[in-house]
Amino acid sequence: MTDNDYLIAWGLYAFAALGCLLVWFKLTGWMWRYLREPLRVIGAVLLFCPTVIDPVKERYAPALAISVLDLALKVGNIVWQAVLDLATYGAIALGLYVIFALIRLPFLRKKKARQAHAEAAAAQAAAEQKQQDERYAAEGNGRYATEPSAPASQPAVGNNGGRYRVEPKL
Repeated sequence: MTDNDYLIAWGLYAFAALGCLLVWFKLTGWMWRYLREPLRVIGAVLLFCPTVIDPVKERYAPALAISVLDLALKVGNIVWQAVLDLATYGAIALGLYVIFALIRLPFLRKKKARQAHAEAAAAQAAAEQKQQDERYAAEGNGRYATEPSAPASQPAVGNNGGRYRVEPKL
């Protein structure tokens, strides 16, 4: 295998692995965040972890493929090296993920507190608006009042006694 063939093979494998990773992301998309993200990290490690197959020429191959082929065909003796590489890269990746998750945790808590505060403010504003609407409805002389309209001596429009006409917003 020439160097050009070796690079073409790795390019094709990288393209196929990215497709598999995209499918894995779609398959784990419905899960709870703290289960989904470690599974995605494990999937990425399994797909992209290399192992040395020829130390003299510095040739690498995907560790998952080497370990599966060596176990299935019972030919090669580098299966334990491939498994060791998978375990090492997996431990490093999961450790980095845990550090990332711990750094992200305070930011998520602050975001949740801000959202709760905004929802409470919106609920309070809605309650105040409802109370104001009920006050205007209780006066009974508006355009949409359920009671008969006010006598002709009291116009519905104007600044009489704090009564205002409420126009609908478009």
